[in-house]
Amino acid sequence: MNVQLFAGTESAYLGEKIAEFYGKELGKMEVKKFSDGEIATYYNESVRGATVFMIQSTFPPADNLMELCLMIDAAKRASAYKCVAVLPYFGYARQDRKDKPRVAIGAKLVANILTAAGADRVMTCDLHAGQIQGFFDIPVDHMDGSVIFVPYLRSLNLDNLLFASPDVGGVKRTRQFAQHFNAEMVVIDKHREKANEVASMRIIGNVEGKNVILVDDLVDTGGTLCKAAGIIMEQGAKSVRALCTHPVLSGNAYNNINSSALEELVVTDTIPLKEQSDKIKVLTVAELFAQAITSITSNQSISKLFI
Repeated sequence: MNVQLFAGTESAYLGEKIAEFYGKELGKMEVKKFSDGEIATYYNESVRGATVFMIQSTFPPADNLMELCLMIDAAKRASAYKCVAVLPYFGYARQDRKDKPRVAIGAKLVANILTAAGADRVMTCDLHAGQIQGFFDIPVDHMDGSVIFVPYLRSLNLDNLLFASPDVGGVKRTRQFAQHFNAEMVVIDKHREKANEVASMRIIGNVEGKNVILVDDLVDTGGTLCKAAGIIMEQGAKSVRALCTHPVLSGNAYNNINSSALEELVVTDTIPLKEQSDKIKVLTVAELFAQAITSITSNQSISKLFI
């Protein structure tokens, strides 16, 4: 099978690592912008008959999503056999339902856009809600970030582990981590008055004397996470850490984290960090995606990659 890997502008750092683990160099392409910001993509090598993997996380600005769509369209028009969109971070995933009247379902819209652009398959990691896979009528390979976090946690040799879900929606994800360590879990009950702002918060469960691990799919401003960490320590925990796959980290996130009770925040490189912090530990998803690409191109099961 003729397999070619390309990376978008903002995910080139990750594309290079994935290509290295896969054992193949990234393909050559150009992404240019007109003076008004309009994007143009061009492949500097033939993709005719190839299965093309295009690596691009779709975090803001929306140019990243548009660039990916143009990459897919260009490959289709150049007679690529299959186009696989590799989105380590799937943007707009938080807009996965109508939680109030007259709102858009952004995740579904992005799924439609990628399909309309010509994607034959999508690969992503730790979606905000697993059911987003159902928004697509093409195959979706949903990577599980726990295969990266669990070995790291084991290396810390922490005793009295307790896992905490920062909200009710994250209970399933948190329970999976707890099962790996035969540990208990607690839930943070929070009430929001508006996006990125928590009005009230309380812990359902006992954290006293425990090394607590908060588990979430992404961290944005860090307000919820840091407030939860503070309450956990106030209630007698020995330490508190957080695992978040996607480091969105907008607004005052870095200040919030640096001044919080968190021992460390462990994230992956699906999104590049804007700043460095002694409290933020970055693990790579590159090997996981490289193994998944190998499995797809050799018609092997991807589920074997998960713990």
